[in-house]
Amino acid sequence: MPKQCTHLNQIQNVAPRTPDGCEECLATGSDWVHLRLCLSCGHVGCCDNSPNKHATKHFRKVHHPIIRSFEPGEDWGWCYVDELMMEPAPGER
Repeated sequence: MPKQCTHLNQIQNVAPRTPDGCEECLATGSDWVHLRLCLSCGHVGCCDNSPNKHATKHFRKVHHPIIRSFEPGEDWGWCYVDELMMEPAPGER
């Protein structure tokens, strides 16, 4: 049986807090590569290919387990705790 994410109950119906980009990068003037949306609180952070890796830093700081891609045309999610990719992404769109 395929591995299942055990944190789907932590998904909220969130709106992106900074729809124009990575919250921390916008505040500091940094650049990012791709964006990720926290499905617990709406934090928008940059991906691990970005210099600052703010999406992963957000997870390590507040332990919100699931993100989804915040890139147009992408529909996937990732659970940091279970280390599990989900396609399509869970939660509301």
